[in-house]
Amino acid sequence: MESLFSLAGYIVPFLIVLTIVVFFHELGHFLVARWNKVKVEAFSVGFGPELFGFNDRHGTRWKLCAVPLGGYVKFLGDANAASAPDFEGAEAMTEEEREGSFVHKRVGQRAAVVVAGPVANFILAIVIFSLIFMTFGRFVADPVVGSVDPGMPAAEAGIMPGDVILSANGTKVENFVDLQRVVAPSAGREVDIVVRRDGKELTFTLQPRMKERVDRFGNKQELSVIGIQSSADAGSSRVERAGPVEAVGYAVSETWFIVSSTISYLGDIVTGRQSTDQLGGPIRIAKVSGEVATLGPVALLNLAAVLSVSIGLLNLFPIPLLDGGHLVFYAIEAIRGRPLGEAAQEIGYRIGLALVLLLMFFATFNDITQIFLS
Repeated sequence: MESLFSLAGYIVPFLIVLTIVVFFHELGHFLVARWNKVKVEAFSVGFGPELFGFNDRHGTRWKLCAVPLGGYVKFLGDANAASAPDFEGAEAMTEEEREGSFVHKRVGQRAAVVVAGPVANFILAIVIFSLIFMTFGRFVADPVVGSVDPGMPAAEAGIMPGDVILSANGTKVENFVDLQRVVAPSAGREVDIVVRRDGKELTFTLQPRMKERVDRFGNKQELSVIGIQSSADAGSSRVERAGPVEAVGYAVSETWFIVSSTISYLGDIVTGRQSTDQLGGPIRIAKVSGEVATLGPVALLNLAAVLSVSIGLLNLFPIPLLDGGHLVFYAIEAIRGRPLGEAAQEIGYRIGLALVLLLMFFATFNDITQIFLS
């Protein structure tokens, strides 16, 4: 019984967070589709058998399905939940049906509907981050070096306690978070750090090093570090609440950092600078959700924002079946003046399905290896 309660403690927060993120993603598609007068046949959170639902006055079936690992919006003219065109059905449509058919809309309208899902995810993340910064504040640590770890890149370069960090790779550093955002994606690359010492500005070139850290839950993570800590002097570290405009600015910056660091990490995997250990799937997300839920609602909200950005970015990858794949097809259509043929699109969707299934299998295998076998 205790194990069941423990399992529920992981699954319930995960499903809550995922459902919110998926709902807003699909809502983005839905609202822009309605704006472009596309008939929406179904709005589903989850896949598989319908648990319950209702029809609105426009004829859209809103439903919650048995497998809560995603969702979809199905338009008139779609062959399936992945919005693959129904070519035969499109040819047989009446003029009235064509007016509400997704496949008969202009390429720009279809692109707007598709990109609206990821955009909604980014907007949701910015809203959540803004609310956190306004209501609970953000942690700020003045960029004063408190200690330097022996044998680490900062010590080897000559950085000393008491140095005030001014910039990193040309980016102004106002607090330690700014420094971390430069160092984090810089594994295997040199970083130029400018400090002020005794009224003089000094420049140090160093190369961050990967180091394993273990969090309070026992999770291991490889981080890019230089080996310095902030000062522990009173007032150097604090929590500051932001005003509305300032909070939105911080939220946009936080969202962009997640996007840029994710892209950088994936690029480092390709070049061999990073391992694939940090790639996770549903099992790891569920585990992290349960752990974060024990830290309180703020931590869970932060996780929801991070997950929203990640899902928005993932859907923009140029893989057929994902939103980014559709956008590639539409770009080709815009250049050629006509859409790709049915056979070419079908091959594309099959390749996309294979890639998505391969990614899911790899991520799940990675989860099992990292969580249960390590």
